[in-house]
Amino acid sequence: MTLVRTIAVHEIVRDVYPRPPPEEKDQVAMAVGKAIDGTLSDLGFQLRQGRRPTASGLDELARALLDEALAENAVALAPAEREATLVRVREVVRAYRRSPIAGLARPKTRVCLIDREVGVYAQPDFWDGRARIFELKSYLAVPPPPDVALQLRLFQLAYPGFETVLVCLNRHAHPVETTSYVVPPPTPAETADALRLAFEVGQRLGRPKVLEYVEGPFVAYPRPTAAAESLPRPTGLPG
Repeated sequence: MTLVRTIAVHEIVRDVYPRPPPEEKDQVAMAVGKAIDGTLSDLGFQLRQGRRPTASGLDELARALLDEALAENAVALAPAEREATLVRVREVVRAYRRSPIAGLARPKTRVCLIDREVGVYAQPDFWDGRARIFELKSYLAVPPPPDVALQLRLFQLAYPGFETVLVCLNRHAHPVETTSYVVPPPTPAETADALRLAFEVGQRLGRPKVLEYVEGPFVAYPRPTAAAESLPRPTGLPG
């Protein structure tokens, strides 16, 4: 029986790039992001089922999700601002329907297993099941800021050989702008640095689990050394 410490990608990013307590405007932005994520998730599911959801039905869902998220954050919007916000959500939904990720499924979580001591759960937003993974942001994140760059790098470690694409549906632009950015493959030094960082945070914050009970698929790496010249290569790939 082998014990490993498990941690999710978003927990590593949050530890490395902590954010101060959100102000009210940030809480509103978080609520809007949650409404967008929920609406797009429902729309994607319906598209994969071969359905054609109506704009009015999606508007109703977005309204309910926004109100729920605002209540959770204990913030309120004036009626005019609330309606303007819902218009922005509607425009993001339309941009998604026109984008290359419309209807794509979310991949099953993979586990980056580092030296059989730390397991990093990695699940990007979408994949095509063959060659590309996609991460979606509802703001412009090109070039990727440090926290997004770290998130993408960890996804690349979990999906070696896949092309990683960052898709931004910028809700702050009028009209909403769609930007696709192909993330360059990591260099040996970048790979080693990301593995060292994930290993350190995972050892410190990860939850102990029995490896034999952790569900894969796994991508296994040796513990990175101080020298970045030798690229740590995955030693086990999912079938």
